[in-house]
Amino acid sequence: MTTDTSLDLQALFAFTEHTPDHLSLAASHSPMARLYGGQVVAQALAAAQHSVGPDRFVNAAHANFIRAGDPAERLEFLIERDSDGRSFSARRVTVRQQGRTILTLSASFHVPEPGQRHQFAMPEVSGPEGLPTQLDILSTVGDQLPARHQAFWLRDSFIEYRPVEPFHIFNPPITPPRRHVWFRCTRQLADDRALHQRLLAYASDLHILHTALAPFGRTWADPVLQDASLDHALWFHDHAPITDWLLYALDSPVAGGELGLGRGLIFAQDGRLIASAVQQGLIRFPTAITNLGRDT
Repeated sequence: MTTDTSLDLQALFAFTEHTPDHLSLAASHSPMARLYGGQVVAQALAAAQHSVGPDRFVNAAHANFIRAGDPAERLEFLIERDSDGRSFSARRVTVRQQGRTILTLSASFHVPEPGQRHQFAMPEVSGPEGLPTQLDILSTVGDQLPARHQAFWLRDSFIEYRPVEPFHIFNPPITPPRRHVWFRCTRQLADDRALHQRLLAYASDLHILHTALAPFGRTWADPVLQDASLDHALWFHDHAPITDWLLYALDSPVAGGELGLGRGLIFAQDGRLIASAVQQGLIRFPTAITNLGRDT
């Protein structure tokens, strides 16, 4: 079972420009209860990219989720140009719906430079070939998922994920907070580094917080789980096309007080470390869920 809620990739960044620093996007009219956080991060990053020269690429971005986005409402993007130097530019973007801020993003852009390099080694895990896709796994149990999850998890996304370790949906064993997931974009894309960067930002919001649930023997599909991303940070170290397989090596160093921290290193298949991500989020297990928004 799959749900036909695939995104129009072209429409995802089809901004209307009101002024150079005021952009907007039409409502997505998705059947999901709230906008996927990675989508809004990617769109805010695209708005920031809109305001810098073509020689500069994002090296760092930090988003704060203020409240849940509404798929039925238009998105407004307000850009502040903090600085433009010889090598770096700094931007801030505020995303609003109906006059209310739903996300803020700060981003740093850098003119690529040569230099010495070191990095952690890529983990030795199974390659993506032969692994089942996440959608294939979910489709076998789609009707058993809580209704609030079905529109998102069963949609035909343009990002394909292939978990390396068993992808537990119900009744998972207690395991260390580590996992590995291969992902790639399945659409044909232009050779546009900025586009590939924002789609990597889109993909990086999935799985990173859920790693924090593993030591509790819980999963994202737990019917009483209340979860919400609070912030999401990304650092870009190198470039590889997102249409190639990338490995997301995830861990969670700490969770407590109904908050969890997730970390991820993103590697190209040739072993280069492409990007790093960190996210903190709410992981609460009340007896009943009464509020699925950010305001809790």
